[in-house]
Amino acid sequence: MNEDRSSGSLAARWLERLFPGVVGEPRDRSELIALLKQAKDRALFDTEALAMMEGVLQVSDLQVRDIMIPRAQMVVVERDAELGQVLPVVVESAHSRFPVIDDDRAEVVGILLAKDLLQYCGDSAPRFKMRDIVRSAVFVPESKRLNVLLREFRASRNHMAIVIDEYGSAAGVVTIEDVLEQIVGEIEDEYDFDEGAFILKRGPNSYTVQAHTTLEDFNEHFDCGFDDSDYDTIGGLTVHAFGHLPSRGESVEVEGYRFTVVRADRRRVRLLNVERIGSASAAKSAPADAPATEE
Repeated sequence: MNEDRSSGSLAARWLERLFPGVVGEPRDRSELIALLKQAKDRALFDTEALAMMEGVLQVSDLQVRDIMIPRAQMVVVERDAELGQVLPVVVESAHSRFPVIDDDRAEVVGILLAKDLLQYCGDSAPRFKMRDIVRSAVFVPESKRLNVLLREFRASRNHMAIVIDEYGSAAGVVTIEDVLEQIVGEIEDEYDFDEGAFILKRGPNSYTVQAHTTLEDFNEHFDCGFDDSDYDTIGGLTVHAFGHLPSRGESVEVEGYRFTVVRADRRRVRLLNVERIGSASAAKSAPADAPATEE
């Protein structure tokens, strides 16, 4: 009993020192966040630390369905695929783990680790058989809380889980990185940009663009003419085109370009895939001396 009182007294003194003038402990989460913001305003910690604290508090409220990569956006390989079919997928996506499917995307039978393909390199490599290297998949329901999932990831040392719906079909995929980014913000990975770069070319007609790229820079790079009078960044223009704050995997077409959200949180879009379509693609690939046509 004395120990409990001592602990409570210590906590009260700590709060009083951290938040002078505040009477009593915060009664709910909103009051706690308000106190944390006051502490940040008093330079007890910086904005990044405040964002991480808020992220920790929000994780317990979020479910897997809130952050998962939807089934349609999963990068997968087929169980019966040959090495020549698998390698282009691995190289193009630059991912380290891939759901292995059977007849369709709703039926995931395991996980392929890119590093397991190394044994098939070289002249004395064994004959490739997907079934020999596919690993067991971890399945989680859409409703699982992120804090619970993070604890399970840490305990099992798994980095990826297949999200299933109420019928047992694959609804998407979630990684430990997806969960951690809700706390610490974006973690650089296969979409790493060179220092100071905002636009990364992924293929002949495909690019990854940081959402805070200015429209002026975007227009200059793609030789297009998006109006920058109302929006400063390509992320702002894209959110306006959606009409809402989009989630990862959502796509929208704007003036000959398809924008697909790669990373987003509850506050902003962070990373976009950009693809030229229709007339925009044709115009860019036309010969330099091709005569201009009037619309």
